[in-house]
Amino acid sequence: MGLWDKLTNEFIDIIEWLDPTNDTLVWRFPRYQNEIKNGAKLIVRESQVAVFINEGKVADIFKPGTYELTTQNLPILSTLRGWKYGFNSPFKAEVYFINTKQFTNQKWGTKNPLMLRDPEFGPMRLRAFGSYAFRVNAEDPTRFLTEIVGTDGDFNMDEINEQLRNVIASRFADILGEAKIPALDLVSNYDELSRFITERIHDDFNEYGLKVTKLLVENISLPPEVEAALDKRTSMGVIGNLNAYTQFQMANGLEKGGSGTDAASMGMGFAMANQMAQNMNLNQQSFGNVNANAGGTPPPLPASATFFIAVNGQQQGPFDMNKLKEMAQQGALTRETLVWKQGMAAWQKAHEVSDVSPLFASMPPPLPG
Repeated sequence: MGLWDKLTNEFIDIIEWLDPTNDTLVWRFPRYQNEIKNGAKLIVRESQVAVFINEGKVADIFKPGTYELTTQNLPILSTLRGWKYGFNSPFKAEVYFINTKQFTNQKWGTKNPLMLRDPEFGPMRLRAFGSYAFRVNAEDPTRFLTEIVGTDGDFNMDEINEQLRNVIASRFADILGEAKIPALDLVSNYDELSRFITERIHDDFNEYGLKVTKLLVENISLPPEVEAALDKRTSMGVIGNLNAYTQFQMANGLEKGGSGTDAASMGMGFAMANQMAQNMNLNQQSFGNVNANAGGTPPPLPASATFFIAVNGQQQGPFDMNKLKEMAQQGALTRETLVWKQGMAAWQKAHEVSDVSPLFASMPPPLPG
């Protein structure tokens, strides 16, 4: 290499950054031992900001555009270096390019299940995940540089993502606990939860010099065992009449090519089961009659049905029929009160349940509106 080439390579003529990655937030121009000469060209592209650092202090900031570096374009640096009448010799300074574009499809989620109290199912655990988008605040890019990046010359997403995910998950858990939304109604509130979380994490991101532009709650799920129990409950509600369901299954088996022998076997099996159930009932009745005739100790009285009631959206109970009668007389239990007992598929109004409706027989119905 000739002396002239060596000298010219020591001076930097063009300062620019063409980002070959999709995850770099801050990149330091590799000056090494080279010097920036008077009149060098600075190119700052859209979605970039260039920051000049002099002896560890932030000097001049350049937004998108093309600049010829002179004392007019470097007012702060000129003051720091004492260039009163312009500079004619090369100078050294660190140049950081900050990427201000929007970084999308960043994932967040709860590391562990969240313990919550559901108004219908009681204590339960929930998991959640989603996505978010953010960008460096172009109005104050030096905050991100000084608070997070420091002297890192190649700062990428992996160095900040974990912290941002933790902030979102923490705020989500707090919001979900305060909202007290029933688990079965969460899916209809994803948009509202997304908006609340975005508002709640705004200040947290702003402290880092970042701005959240979009946040989505994509899924809130129950533990597998709870989902399985819920599926069974749903299946029972769908099946409804067990005899009709059995007949449908038999007819469906024949339609798909099942033989008459298979159908006959199924029919015989159900007939035997019914016969066994009838025999058991007859044996129990006979045994009761023998005891009654023999004058022995009578069998225990059947247990009274107990019901849960819903009061102001809260489950109370269980209460036996005597307690329900007392509550009906006091007005605490009305015809419209929702009640439930073991074996019922869903909550029903008190006057619609055969065991409870007699409690209101002596009471007049509500006056017409």
